[in-house]
Amino acid sequence: MNKFIKEKGLVLPLDRANVDTDFIIPKQFLKSIKRTGFGVNLFDEHRYLDKGLPDADNSNRPLNPDFVLNQPRYQGARILLAKDNFGCGSSREHAPWALDDYGFRAILAPSFADIFFNNCFKNGLLPIVLDKAIISALFDEVEASEGYQLEVDLEQQLITKPDGSSIPFVVDEFRKHCLLNGLDDIGLTLKDAEKIRSFEDNWRNSAPWYFTTTNATTT
Repeated sequence: MNKFIKEKGLVLPLDRANVDTDFIIPKQFLKSIKRTGFGVNLFDEHRYLDKGLPDADNSNRPLNPDFVLNQPRYQGARILLAKDNFGCGSSREHAPWALDDYGFRAILAPSFADIFFNNCFKNGLLPIVLDKAIISALFDEVEASEGYQLEVDLEQQLITKPDGSSIPFVVDEFRKHCLLNGLDDIGLTLKDAEKIRSFEDNWRNSAPWYFTTTNATTT
């Protein structure tokens, strides 16, 4: 997965609590296990005015002008500002896939659903829990200033605002290590590839009968 070290980008405010995974990526799009191609259907039921269908041509679908994702001032946003209990509902990993594929790199919220929170780290997204008062102030600042950007520094665990002030955040050390180095579960396993190969070679030598194929002939 992609490393997360430092990200500076436009902030998109999603002023809604209890955003569930079906809101993030509706169930009809969960037909692929690839991690790409879901960004175009992110927030599909609110982003478009018609019903989204798998494998449809999304380029000509009517956009909902009132939905924040479609507003010109937020195009190209990299940081999502959210409310309480973001990512609740199902355990679908497609939700962080869709957010990542669209272009978001970090999500700031007062709280997250546990499974979604874990899935973000496993897919290169950085979910950051901040105090409600801080989140509320950020919503006000984003609304008041078009082009509002934040810089998220994972190594220093700091969010820098346009005025130069910073907000510290907490992140688990192991998860931080994985994001800084772009290590998902497979990547972590492959770090021990030599040990795994050595174990398999020793096992083959000490118990060859496990690896012998016997062809029985019946007469």
